[in-house]
Amino acid sequence: MDVRDKIYINGSWVASTGTGTLEVIDSTTEEVLATIPDGTPEDVDKAVEAAAAAFPAWAATSREERAKTLIRIGEALAARTDEIADTITHELGMPRSLSGMIQVGLPAGAFADAAHAAEAFPWEEEIGNSLVVHEPVGVVGAITPWNYPLYQIVLKVAPALAAGCTVVLKPSEVAPLNAFALAEVIDEVGLPAGVFNLVTGVGPVVGEAIAAHPKVDMVSFTGSTRAGKRVMELASNSIKRVSLELGGKSANVMLDDADFAKAVPAGLFACYMNSGQTCSALTRMIVPRERLAEVEQLALEGTAGFTPGNPFEEGKLLGPLVSSVQRDRVRAYINKGIEEGAKLVTGGAEAPEGLEKGFFVQPTIFSEVTRTMTIAREEIFGPVLAIIPYDTEEEAIDIANDTSYGLAGAVWSGDQARAEKVARLLRTGQVDINGGAFNPSAPFGGYKQSGIGRERGKYGLEEFIETKSMQR
Repeated sequence: MDVRDKIYINGSWVASTGTGTLEVIDSTTEEVLATIPDGTPEDVDKAVEAAAAAFPAWAATSREERAKTLIRIGEALAARTDEIADTITHELGMPRSLSGMIQVGLPAGAFADAAHAAEAFPWEEEIGNSLVVHEPVGVVGAITPWNYPLYQIVLKVAPALAAGCTVVLKPSEVAPLNAFALAEVIDEVGLPAGVFNLVTGVGPVVGEAIAAHPKVDMVSFTGSTRAGKRVMELASNSIKRVSLELGGKSANVMLDDADFAKAVPAGLFACYMNSGQTCSALTRMIVPRERLAEVEQLALEGTAGFTPGNPFEEGKLLGPLVSSVQRDRVRAYINKGIEEGAKLVTGGAEAPEGLEKGFFVQPTIFSEVTRTMTIAREEIFGPVLAIIPYDTEEEAIDIANDTSYGLAGAVWSGDQARAEKVARLLRTGQVDINGGAFNPSAPFGGYKQSGIGRERGKYGLEEFIETKSMQR
């Protein structure tokens, strides 16, 4: 068992002011994987004071110097890919065949991306008799989730550091060990003391202390919409900037001229990726009513590639969920779908055969789902697909937009121009057209209750920047 008994403040590993510990559970075996400090508001205060003290000097460093430091961090992180990927697979349950590329490769690359974005950013510009300068926002509180734990950390830490901000990070207590690895890398690279700080603990204690702290200039939060509302509430007391990346209930719109043999399997993967524990998962498949039976059959056949099992098994695409709480929550939604009259095509709330131990859920497909059903409206965060039929293109667009969320979406059509026309009508922050490839440099974020602000590339950098005009 990995015993972590210190947090990282002001360039040193120090004991928490509290005496409590939190257990980290292996999602496959249900055994205790590690323990971490259960941090306190006093720990947060020390970390914020260190970050505030370090801010002036770090903000004054050149963009080139900051960029070089970030590139070294990314390279050092990449050098530990196998170790960190193994850790995240134990913590989270993502299959090991995917976690190296997704859970470590993307974060490592994001440091270089942030460095390049900072170097290319127009830090000064002249408008008439005004010199407009862009400056770092200050001390950033970063509060991150467990589903893409290191990536979500890096999408905050890297651009914040690149902009000249200092950081206090609270990672998810459910999957925190990767954050310790990042802190070790940062310490080895030699980032100045206080520029990066790590405090572990639970959201209602450590997270709230960060959001409410008067010397935190900005909070960047990724997590549930419910928790995001609480962050906004606490941050409002000191009118600090807030960036939020929250939930989703993303629609996958298949028009009547789509290549269904290609679109349905791709849509299934986009729903089941990371066992459905993805905020941008395409969980609503919206299809022409006259093609419903065909879509059901294609989806059913596609689940053969998603047999749940040991995530360290070669070729496995579906591992366990992250926790017993999450497993039970997803199973409750499956039962709710059955109760409300959705057609169960495959799966169900029972444990997968032979997998009574571990936080496993069967890959589940519902059809004949209506837009008013709970499984069509609430974020399930598990391997559950809702197939919703429509009669007209206008109705498909209306169903897709009939949600409080607006994070992601997809459109499939044999006519690219038609697909793009429909994509423009979707009220959501990202839309994939005919299986368009993931672009790590494109802005990511949501409309409506999916959040405020954007991550990645120059848009992610801008979240951590203030603007000043000087009239001459």
